[in-house]
Amino acid sequence: RLQALVQSIPRKGWELFNYARRFEEGLKNLLVPGMLFEEQGYRYLGPIDGHNIEDLIESIDGALKLKGPVLLHILTTKGKGYTPAEENATLFHGVSAFNPNTGKFNSVSGGTTYTEVFGRAITKLGEEDKKVVAITAAMPDGTGTIQFKNRFPDRFFDVGISEGHAITFAAGLSTMGLKPICAIYSTFLQRAYDMVIHDVCLQNLPVIIAIDRGGLVGEDGPTHHGCFDIAYLRPIPNIVISAPKDEAELVALLRTAHQYNGPFAIRYPRGKGVGVEVDYNANPIKVGEGEILTEGKDIAIIAIGRMVSFALKAGEELSKEGFSATIVNARFIKPLDDELFKELAMKNNIWLTVEEGALNGGFGSGILEFLEENSLIDDITCDRMGIPDEFITHGKVSELLKIVKLTPEDIAERARMLISHKKKNSH
Repeated sequence: RLQALVQSIPRKGWELFNYARRFEEGLKNLLVPGMLFEEQGYRYLGPIDGHNIEDLIESIDGALKLKGPVLLHILTTKGKGYTPAEENATLFHGVSAFNPNTGKFNSVSGGTTYTEVFGRAITKLGEEDKKVVAITAAMPDGTGTIQFKNRFPDRFFDVGISEGHAITFAAGLSTMGLKPICAIYSTFLQRAYDMVIHDVCLQNLPVIIAIDRGGLVGEDGPTHHGCFDIAYLRPIPNIVISAPKDEAELVALLRTAHQYNGPFAIRYPRGKGVGVEVDYNANPIKVGEGEILTEGKDIAIIAIGRMVSFALKAGEELSKEGFSATIVNARFIKPLDDELFKELAMKNNIWLTVEEGALNGGFGSGILEFLEENSLIDDITCDRMGIPDEFITHGKVSELLKIVKLTPEDIAERARMLISHKKKNSH
């Protein structure tokens, strides 16, 4: 009756009722922190100091003796006991080599990372176009969107650990004329697959999906390797899927995506770029346009993303042995550059595709489908290199590339084998 009476107050009734309800819930949690869980049928224990091992063991032993569902509420401090980590939990989330006395991370020689270039590039786009907004799922530092946040805090959105919502939110913003750039690690984009299909691609909305950590990521291991994005995105209608050969091309593809009126995915790896000069005013690249970097008569090596630089090194190694290779930067996984590949089929009858992603359903599979659809499957010998049908372990990226046989030396060796096999069969 009281609820009905309050709600019946003209204009302010519902507002007063909601205030009262929130006050009641807050009072419950103030007096008994676990009241919410108790109301759901859980036995609530805590909060417990997670750094007190004796109390922790005693609480766990006690929880095991209880019947029914138990919620054990444990409080910990990230980096507890090490001041630099306690003061900068984000920086110490994923730890590489550092000086324990100072807490400073060891500097790594080489160029700028793809993530840093991405952050600068979208900030530049934001300066040029007020409709550009950036979205991340609790990873502003990891995705490089922190640069955009610092420059345009009102146009930056961190939705927390909810990748599905990030994609749906981006889709919604795009319907209102904004140009959302949603940056998500490849492995975490898997959580938003349904939203990519139904909320973005089915509606054919202009959402830019920046897929960071595409490929092998290193010590974080099988839960974090970005092996599957090419294979799971490729079958979806309307989406453009691209992968830059270097950090400069990443900027150009972002500018392409900014002008494109539909779903546009750009995947790029973790770590340093190849060290090329970056023009943040780069011209956009025509959608679906690849490029031939070198021309040769013995074999065509068709690579995507980081593997393009590896293919070029393999080509240099082959040239020292008297072989000549055509090196193709496919640049686009979808759509493929049909004209380029039709012309390539007239010049080279041995093809080798190279990708830093799952072989099953990946870029190489797309090339095989192209050959079949264009009645070229019997004319071209096509082999594929990529990540095999297994979960890849932890380790430095350089070590993992050797394990999956995706080094320049491995590419050159596979090319030699294909050329030799073709020559034997032709005699």
